[in-house]
Amino acid sequence: MIKYVNYDIVFQEYPDEVTLAINLSLCPHHCPGCHSSYLGQDVGEELTQERLISLVAHYHGAITCVGFQGGDNDPQALVEFAALLRRANPGLRVGWYSGRETLPEELFPGGFPLHHFDYIKLGPWRAEAGPLTSPSTNQRYYSISEGQLIDQTSRFWRS
Repeated sequence: MIKYVNYDIVFQEYPDEVTLAINLSLCPHHCPGCHSSYLGQDVGEELTQERLISLVAHYHGAITCVGFQGGDNDPQALVEFAALLRRANPGLRVGWYSGRETLPEELFPGGFPLHHFDYIKLGPWRAEAGPLTSPSTNQRYYSISEGQLIDQTSRFWRS
């Protein structure tokens, strides 16, 4: 089950996108120093297909992307939500920020279904490595093209 706590329109999570960022709780990682540690708790409401479609419809024409911030507790349900968005809103891009080191390939026979996503961020928060804006970050931001992850992390680096 996926639960969401809140959502907002953001401009920096996914470059060049106006994103409806949905903050998901039940994060299993509990990274020391996480700026959203409350998302590790069992808080918020269940995100249903109906609620997701309603949220997206409310912002129709104002957003170019939906970004799931979390969802690591139930990647299979998260992929189902991404597939639903693809079917219901073909022009809308979909992103996922996961605190995992790698995609959960073990949950998906035949490999992780990248075709449901346009962007994926991977990596737990590690204070010593810094945020995505730091060249020393352990986190990675990928765009997806023809079923391949293309590392675009440097787009976040400040010069």
